[in-house]
Amino acid sequence: MKKWFDAEDVLAARERIAGHIRQTPLEESIYLSDDDHKYFFKLESQQLGKSFKIRGALNTISQLSEFEMQNGVGTVSTGNHGVAVAMAAHALGIRDCAVVVPMGTPQAKTDRIRYYGARSMNLGADYDEALTLGINYIDCAGMFYLDPFEHDPRVYAGQGTIGLEVMEQLPECDTIVVPIGGGGLVTGIAVAAKSVNPDVRIVGVQTAACPAMVASLRDHTCYSRYPTKGETVCEAVVGGVGEIAVDMLPDLIDDIIVVSEESIRSAFKFMIEREQLSVEAGSAMVVAAVRDFPEQVGGSNVALVISGGNLDRNLLCDILTSDEE
Repeated sequence: MKKWFDAEDVLAARERIAGHIRQTPLEESIYLSDDDHKYFFKLESQQLGKSFKIRGALNTISQLSEFEMQNGVGTVSTGNHGVAVAMAAHALGIRDCAVVVPMGTPQAKTDRIRYYGARSMNLGADYDEALTLGINYIDCAGMFYLDPFEHDPRVYAGQGTIGLEVMEQLPECDTIVVPIGGGGLVTGIAVAAKSVNPDVRIVGVQTAACPAMVASLRDHTCYSRYPTKGETVCEAVVGGVGEIAVDMLPDLIDDIIVVSEESIRSAFKFMIEREQLSVEAGSAMVVAAVRDFPEQVGGSNVALVISGGNLDRNLLCDILTSDEE
């Protein structure tokens, strides 16, 4: 395994971004916990920008050269990473920021991108197509491309600061359950948490509509592009995975659980109606895993990383008026 980054990089990232982010709450679940198992929500849905992504964006942009900052930054995103890059660029005084998003990205996310002064451009029918078109545009404009999860360890180290917080907020934590999209979040958290307690279990969760990480680890191949089968409510966590994650995760992750779209929709409704928490459907994957596969998740003191809270109004109305339980 190549050593792309380590716990020292995560500690340095925490110092670097401390003045710009929130330490998000870790709250016990009312309805999931029982006498033998305690489940705690790590509410990155309450982070600035309503997503964990601000951590990696700030850690990366704050280390750019003066020349790179002057030329501006750009990225490609399904929404949350784009919001984070726009926020980080604004906070650090970068004047030119462009965010390319695929068609159909929830308006709540593009509104936030524009609010922070970035240009939001819709290119491509899905994330993979937007990535191809967006990188070409950013390169031609001479801007720094802020990679969301593929090749930049600075992004991973920033996301890893969540793992440090979890272990400080819940020292007895024995299991951390993390949604997997590109892999930056789960890899960063695993590096950080296992540096505190090497025995803590890291369990990733993917949607059955796009189990790209499962396929990548199984086939020992980094699928940087991966198709989505059927409709999904998890637009923020579909598509390909990152090279760093595929390289490092075999030595870090203890299990990956694949959950159905039906279970994710039900878990999303449960979080809104029962737990009274505003979360994205993709974040509800970790709750679906606990509800469907509690023994596979395991653990007695379990942290569930709720990675985002930028809701799609149409999806929210659709699921809340459905008969799903």
